[in-house]
Amino acid sequence: MSQDLNKKSAAEAALAFVEAGMVIGVGTGSTVNYFIDALIKLKEIIDGAVASSEATAKRLRQQQIPLLDLNDTGDLPLYVDGADETTKDLCLIKGGGGALTREKILAAASKEFVCIADQTKLVDVLGAFPLPVEVIPMAKSYVARQLAVLGGRPIERKGLTTDNGNLILDVHDLKITDPKAAEESIDHLAGVVSNGIFARRPADILLLGTDEGVKEF
Repeated sequence: MSQDLNKKSAAEAALAFVEAGMVIGVGTGSTVNYFIDALIKLKEIIDGAVASSEATAKRLRQQQIPLLDLNDTGDLPLYVDGADETTKDLCLIKGGGGALTREKILAAASKEFVCIADQTKLVDVLGAFPLPVEVIPMAKSYVARQLAVLGGRPIERKGLTTDNGNLILDVHDLKITDPKAAEESIDHLAGVVSNGIFARRPADILLLGTDEGVKEF
């Protein structure tokens, strides 16, 4: 089975967690796009969605799913998002699409976080995928030097400004054996807005699309 079909099957499986009257937090990325397309079937029973990025907001509008603001909705019952890497402990690396800060906010504000991914995203140790770190522009060089001290090789993601007006440093060559500690140490660097480790608030459920069907962790 192709990777795209595995993504689609995981995304469609997440519909089982959607209930009438919900406002749903919606992440960003190719697997989430399949979820948005599938959510059309339930758009008449939900109250709307909160988007983690301008790209997601655009796709939700195209599917005529009502868009709401997190400041107006309060906490959410459900957040659905993908991952660039996930362990079986449901710690994640996210931010390949550059939306990590808003994704982290929605995850924190949600009662249940359902991660949807294909089998290629499952790893034993996080870090083969370069870790995205969102930084305030004036702090770029300082933060890069500190990330190098931590053992990483930071590279600015060219041509990208986040929806928050910041930059992304992608940190290569990390082996993240203690995700919570790594998340905290990087977040404490002055000038860092957020980083793409989701360990202090991991996913609650992982729906993994595989060639043998969707597996739930």
